[in-house]
Amino acid sequence: MRPPKLTMALLATPEALAGVRRALRAQAGPDCHELQLCAVELVTNVLRHVGEGVPVAVRVLHADGRVRLEVTDPDPRSLPVPSAVAGDAEGGRGLVLLDALALRWGVDTGPCDKTVWCELPAGPEASWQGPAHALVLGGSVHRVEWPATGPAGDPSAQPAGRARRMRSHNSSNSGVPTNTARSTASAPP
Repeated sequence: MRPPKLTMALLATPEALAGVRRALRAQAGPDCHELQLCAVELVTNVLRHVGEGVPVAVRVLHADGRVRLEVTDPDPRSLPVPSAVAGDAEGGRGLVLLDALALRWGVDTGPCDKTVWCELPAGPEASWQGPAHALVLGGSVHRVEWPATGPAGDPSAQPAGRARRMRSHNSSNSGVPTNTARSTASAPP
């Protein structure tokens, strides 16, 4: 797989779900409904089963005709398990939905975290903006952009100290930039 097309850092909160959808739409285009749905389901699972306010990393990679979505949280013990759900239950269908939409999905665990991932058929890669990091705070997306200077657009190869543009997207204005600020941090978020 190539470097991530999108990396998001967020806290698992109900308000962050809109920011996840917005960031995916901004990077993948308006026809990424299945990707948005899978991402929201996986972040919702973290919210419900690990806890509100837990730090989460969301990554989207694109290669070989597939889009791989990864959601990492700090609890390697709380593993996703599909369950039988009563017909009138309000929840509990997220993994069944994920299983129906994804080509495949799974869980990778480490000593201090776990990553739940799924792979979906990819649309044309040309429609992707590319690579970006986003910090999702509530329903707002703070998207950090910089020119690609490393191999295959690897943002980690950017020289230290180079200024980056940050645009804040407020949930109330449908992704229209509300302000522009300069950041001189030397490491990607």
